[in-house]
Amino acid sequence: MLEKTLLLDNIDKVREFVDIATSKEYKITLKSDKFIVDAKSIMAVFSLDLTKPVQMQADCKITIDLNRQIEKFVYEK
Repeated sequence: MLEKTLLLDNIDKVREFVDIATSKEYKITLKSDKFIVDAKSIMAVFSLDLTKPVQMQADCKITIDLNRQIEKFVYEK
């Protein structure tokens, strides 16, 4: 399981992240406040409040590849 806080604050970031998520065989979700959505659905991702960081959760055992691909979206406090 991989959990990261991401900032997807523009259309290009959302599109690129969803493309990465859809290329994976495992489940990836995003959580904002009380809402949890499928990260592979661009419409679902756009339904979140993207002005704030979101929590990503990926149900995978090997995280190196995904970590590398999403590092530009990771939100550091």
